[in-house]
Amino acid sequence: MIQIYHNPRCGKSRNCLAFIKEQNQEVIIVKYLEQQLNFEELVLIIKKLNCKPIEIVRVKEKIWIENFKNKTLSDDEIIQAMVSNPILIERPIVIKGDKAIIGRVLDDISQFI
Repeated sequence: MIQIYHNPRCGKSRNCLAFIKEQNQEVIIVKYLEQQLNFEELVLIIKKLNCKPIEIVRVKEKIWIENFKNKTLSDDEIIQAMVSNPILIERPIVIKGDKAIIGRVLDDISQFI
């Protein structure tokens, strides 16, 4: 079973979801802007991505630029910023088992699923 953290307003996220469906994969769609993640859930996703929290922050978002850019933040503070402002979370995130990727490149998704 594949899980996708999806923003329907994002073209990359829509393309990723369509691609997964075209592969006849069962998929659970989580609209993370509506079903906000808590701190522990986001920590688990980051572990599955095998990355640092800052690597999944959309640093060009207005909220990040106005409130967090150029500040020294701990990993926990970065995660809390994403929990409080889920628009900051890079999308889409595709999870399969104990692994995850950012699903912006269809070739990467194809190899992942």
